[in-house]
Amino acid sequence: MQDKAFNKLQNKLKHLTGKAIADFNMIEEGDKIMVCLSGGKDSFAMLDMLLFLQKKAPIEFELLAVNLDQKQPGFPEYILPEYLTKLGVDFHIIEQDTYSIVKNIIPEGKTTCGLCSRLRRGILYSFAEEHNCSKIALGHHRDDRVETLFLNMFFGSKLKSMPPKLFSDDRKHTVIRPLSYCAEKDILAYANIANYPIIPCNLCGSQDNMQRQAIKMMLQDWEKINPGRIENISRSLKNVVPSHLADTTIYKFN
Repeated sequence: MQDKAFNKLQNKLKHLTGKAIADFNMIEEGDKIMVCLSGGKDSFAMLDMLLFLQKKAPIEFELLAVNLDQKQPGFPEYILPEYLTKLGVDFHIIEQDTYSIVKNIIPEGKTTCGLCSRLRRGILYSFAEEHNCSKIALGHHRDDRVETLFLNMFFGSKLKSMPPKLFSDDRKHTVIRPLSYCAEKDILAYANIANYPIIPCNLCGSQDNMQRQAIKMMLQDWEKINPGRIENISRSLKNVVPSHLADTTIYKFN
């Protein structure tokens, strides 16, 4: 029964990942893709999906798994090298003590994600450029994108989300999110059966005061009352009607 459930989930995730890649032209012939692994369920699942698709795709592309060891106390630095070696995947571990930087700058009790994210992004962009990686793959999923939509609306007064494909401001880097159509609950169920060696984030993963966590709880409550609501919100991001909004820079009301 477990094998049947696992195969069903695996096929669903492979289909949705392949569809997102095709819809947004994420991967092209000859690409060298830096697959960013955090040690969490999402990045493990993303690597699996890309490995499956690499075998079946009509084009050739390389995968390089990369983990940023941020030197959190107690970080089990042996886990990912052992896992990736067993998997036979090319990988590189970047060692940068961003943990100390964040802890020194951010007051106790304040959210560390903003600074941590900026530091990580700069390090990963530099690595991608140095190693001629044409794409940077991140493990954000459908629910992340919906949560970001509401975060930007509630706290930034902007109607924007987390795009499946993003070009950096200088156009030097292309970020792709192959799991953009995949639901977090499916990834979680898949990861539990796959028994990935999950590495918790001691820096920010347990912060209860993050606004994103509040948004996540709001969406989960909505989903309980109206199943399918998160999927409908996600689909709405592909069905934008500028004439029925109020942005005069994208639609001229005259």
